[in-house]
Amino acid sequence: MTAPAGTRLADHLALQLRALIKERHLEAGMRLPAERQLAATLNVSRSSLREGIATLISEGLLESRRGGGTYVRFDEPWSENRIVRPLKELLAEDPGYRYDVLEARHAIEASTAWYAAMRATAEDKEKLQSCFNATLRVKESDDPDLAAQADVRFHLAIAEASHNLVLLQTMRGFFDLLQSSIMQSRKLLYTMPTIFSRLTEQHHELLRAILDGEPERARKAATAHLGFVHSTMKTFHEDEARRARSVRLPGDESETPKDM
Repeated sequence: MTAPAGTRLADHLALQLRALIKERHLEAGMRLPAERQLAATLNVSRSSLREGIATLISEGLLESRRGGGTYVRFDEPWSENRIVRPLKELLAEDPGYRYDVLEARHAIEASTAWYAAMRATAEDKEKLQSCFNATLRVKESDDPDLAAQADVRFHLAIAEASHNLVLLQTMRGFFDLLQSSIMQSRKLLYTMPTIFSRLTEQHHELLRAILDGEPERARKAATAHLGFVHSTMKTFHEDEARRARSVRLPGDESETPKDM
């Protein structure tokens, strides 16, 4: 690729990356496609691509996370630094806090669903339908990041449709945690056809309640969906822990005291 006359290649690539972010509706907290995939999409070398990414990092649009790729940066530093980061540390130390994340989602998303059903505009409804359709298209994806992002984008679109700035900013602040939570859900649940079918039905019911303008129905649909995810994940982890305990039989050589 060659940049237009009088334009640096890095600046030209930065413009293309901006367009790609907008075209793919990548929200704050979302990860850009892998470097190899991006370079192929833009028909540039990976070294040139890195220059374009570096330009957007310097402008504050992107941020690079060591070992974790490049992400669209949050506009509100407080949401990442004061809310998300401490909770991410808790999750890293004890995955059991994933259930606290799900409980927080209950409180937040029951409200966003309610207000979305009351206030969604025609444009909001079109975006909600598009986001729901995207969750169906990636169900067979081999990339769990893309699948999780589609799922999160659907839930975030509901928050946007609520037209409540506090709820929306709170959802954005928890975005990384929500993405992590849904990623875990997908790995555990979405590989099981019958459970995936139920999750899809729940998303569809939530969508229809909002499109039909029925707040109480939307609230109940959001609560039922997250309750199902919560209970199914908990059952899975309890079964997993039980299997782990069952292999630790009495007389296991690893537990036999050594001779003194």
